[in-house]
Amino acid sequence: MDNKQTTTGKFALTFGLLLGIAASAFSFILYTMDLHYQGGTSVVVVSTLLSLAFIVIGMYQFKTANEGIMSFGQALKVGVGIGLISAVISIAFNLVLTNLIDPETLTKSMEFQRQNLIENSELTLEQIDMQMEMIQKFSTPAIQAGIGLLASVIFSFLLSLIPAAILKRNEEE
Repeated sequence: MDNKQTTTGKFALTFGLLLGIAASAFSFILYTMDLHYQGGTSVVVVSTLLSLAFIVIGMYQFKTANEGIMSFGQALKVGVGIGLISAVISIAFNLVLTNLIDPETLTKSMEFQRQNLIENSELTLEQIDMQMEMIQKFSTPAIQAGIGLLASVIFSFLLSLIPAAILKRNEEE
């Protein structure tokens, strides 16, 4: 192997940008269908598969560029880096979406959640209203961005564990 080693940051940046663009496009599609505030199992599954695909491809491309060598730690750096870069892009897009394009998103989301609680829980209306007030306090853009970044790092770390274990190959192997 020559002295010029491939860096994890380059692959994290490249595939993080691609994932961020894909995730933002998915969010925009949900917006056009007026589903951007509802969430749900199918949205989580599609988002997870999208993230996993870009993480695995990024790890594989890094390993290929590094002459077939990739440590477990390098694989995790690539995976978490991809998650972090894509989170920054997705959060920026969602801030534009919820503050400029559709400022009523928070109101729609709160009403949707309130209806779900009324229909599917044993809580009284007073308890539901208290819960909605608490949620609204934590719905500032700064708190949403912070929670989004932290959640993305944890989520991408967890998503990266199994592919990192499978794709790793040390020099001595």
